Amino acid sequence: MEKRRLRSKLLTMLISIVFLDVAFSGLVATMASPRVAAMFSFGDSLTDNGNNNYLNSLAKANYDPYGVDFGHGFASGRFSNGKTIIDYLGDFLGIPSLPPYANPAATRRSILQGVNYASASAGILEETGRNLGERISFRQQVENFASNLYILKYKMEEEQLSEYLKKSLALVIMGSNDYINNYLLTSLYATSYIYTPTTYTDILIEQYMGQILALYSLGLRKFFLAGIGPLGCIPNQLANNFVPPGNCASLANDMAVMYNTQLRSLVTQLNRNYTDAIFVYGNTYGAVSDILSNANSYGFTVTDRGCCGIGRNQGQITCLPFSAPCINRDQHVFWDAFHPTQAANKILAEKAYSGPPSDCYPMNVKQMAEI
Repeated sequence: MEKRRLRSKLLTMLISIVFLDVAFSGLVATMASPRVAAMFSFGDSLTDNGNNNYLNSLAKANYDPYGVDFGHGFASGRFSNGKTIIDYLGDFLGIPSLPPYANPAATRRSILQGVNYASASAGILEETGRNLGERISFRQQVENFASNLYILKYKMEEEQLSEYLKKSLALVIMGSNDYINNYLLTSLYATSYIYTPTTYTDILIEQYMGQILALYSLGLRKFFLAGIGPLGCIPNQLANNFVPPGNCASLANDMAVMYNTQLRSLVTQLNRNYTDAIFVYGNTYGAVSDILSNANSYGFTVTDRGCCGIGRNQGQITCLPFSAPCINRDQHVFWDAFHPTQAANKILAEKAYSGPPSDCYPMNVKQMAEI
């Protein structure tokens, strides 16, 4: 009788161990399996995670207090107090932190799950951001991606590489600098004297489309193309235009709306013409406007000034080395004169990942990843 009970206990323990082992293995497999093969980020300072650290540029975030809330509190090259939108989307998709392209360590195995090509002050136009020194334009970012494909070709057969690229995700957050560090910076750029706002936007969209099609020709098939946020509401534009409290700079916002309208139309056109690919428009303008209009419901109390900056709206001079940022960072929408806080970035990433068609058209990132 005693032996029977002992055998029964041993059998129960064995079944439990096997069950737990299977469950744990399944959990690990789920955690370890990313939703996409890789993620490639193209953009500007909203998503740069260290590329400008290696450039002769004034647009750098490699000093305190940038990154004060990132990991162990070190300056990571990100233009925020912590994570960017790309970091959070990587978390949601199961992709580890992307290596910056310019980092010498970003070779071979380290680039298999993606690379961040973004560069602070960069734009669609080559000249954009030249006032701040070296930067990697959109065209050059695409060329850098092409150069990395040669590395991947040594690791994969042609058919395998083709499938890998089809299952990868390209994220493009580009265009803001073409206004705030070009067209609207009339003391340094002549574009506003040469082109009407409509003509200028036409030029941007035409060149933007050329780079997207270049990425398509290289094998990518899933694209998240983010629009421009309400530029007239960032601390820098509020300060420079002496905007009264509760308002935004109308010209900057009008130009952002014009750009976004054309970009959304471009997405519709691309989906119609390239049926073997998916192009998604991210309504950044709508998402940020919703946060600003309903700040309290998102947990924000400060919407019109930076957490770290100098002058009107803490937006005339951006975050200086070793300056003291605000303490209540999670209650600020803006970290400095131009960029969102980590708290705002998380909300924007959530909207991009699982938001409704009003945030992402015609589908969100999660739905695109599952195709």
